[in-house]
Amino acid sequence: MKKISVTIPTYSDEKCVPVMYERLTKVFTQQLPQYDYEIIFVDDYSPDNTREVIRQYCAKDKHVKAVFNARNFGYTRNVFATMQYGTGDATFLLFSDLQDPPELLPRMVEEWEKGHKVVVGQKTKSKESKLLFFLRTLYYNVIGKFSDTKQIQHFNGFGLYDKAFIDVMREIDDPYPYFKGLVSEFGMSIQVIQYEQANSLRGRSGQNFWKVYDAAMVGITSYTKILMRIATFIGALLGLLSVGLALFVLISKLLNWNAYPYGTASILIGVFFIGAIQLFFMGILGEYILSINTRTMHRPLVVVGEKINFEAGTGENEEKREASDE
Repeated sequence: MKKISVTIPTYSDEKCVPVMYERLTKVFTQQLPQYDYEIIFVDDYSPDNTREVIRQYCAKDKHVKAVFNARNFGYTRNVFATMQYGTGDATFLLFSDLQDPPELLPRMVEEWEKGHKVVVGQKTKSKESKLLFFLRTLYYNVIGKFSDTKQIQHFNGFGLYDKAFIDVMREIDDPYPYFKGLVSEFGMSIQVIQYEQANSLRGRSGQNFWKVYDAAMVGITSYTKILMRIATFIGALLGLLSVGLALFVLISKLLNWNAYPYGTASILIGVFFIGAIQLFFMGILGEYILSINTRTMHRPLVVVGEKINFEAGTGENEEKREASDE
């Protein structure tokens, strides 16, 4: 019997966990009875009673497991760590606020059984604000235009991933990964299923402006070099302008010696030229820093504080993760 692991990152979701559990168990008992399953809640140090609610479900149903982080490590890192705890033949990544429907799992399983290693959901519409949806569209267009890897538009990670793909993710040594970009880059035989995103059951987003900005910049710096190259291009452009200005000032000085007080011409030329050179080399330096940065950081993704309903030695990946945390 094949096994499907459902991995769910949580944060301040005490109201969402019971609904999530009921909807998922209904899907497995009524639509996917031929599959074994596990439901893994991975809590990123919630300040409310989320952990207590999860403990209750772990106590009454051995299909439910829990991983509690020792502290809050942030959305990006927790999501990437979450999908690696599953032991099944495929892992279903689902977000706890239920904006993405767990009822889409049977259709994803059908595509997976056809041979697709990665089956992801793509939002066609969302009940979030139109402004936010527009800004997301603009962001995805920027990433897609300047990235070497074709990105999946309006994709948040919601999807079903074959064990072969999960094993590839476990080999990535990156303490701050951009998961959506990694799926686009390393995804094998990707199948996209479109759906309409619902309102968050949480009622409010756990993301503020700075968290959203941080996640967006991870994507930009991981899969594009546009910011540093803009600095390089601006520096080169200002360098050409400074040369033109220098020639203009020189000719004006020669034709009308008294047009500029002594020292003014040299100051103007020097300021423009030095500024341009600084911007140019800052851009070049940035290229090297980006390259070095991606190769030298070897910090663990998260540190696990507690696990519930995980049997000893249930997976080589868990042993490796715990060892790296120590």
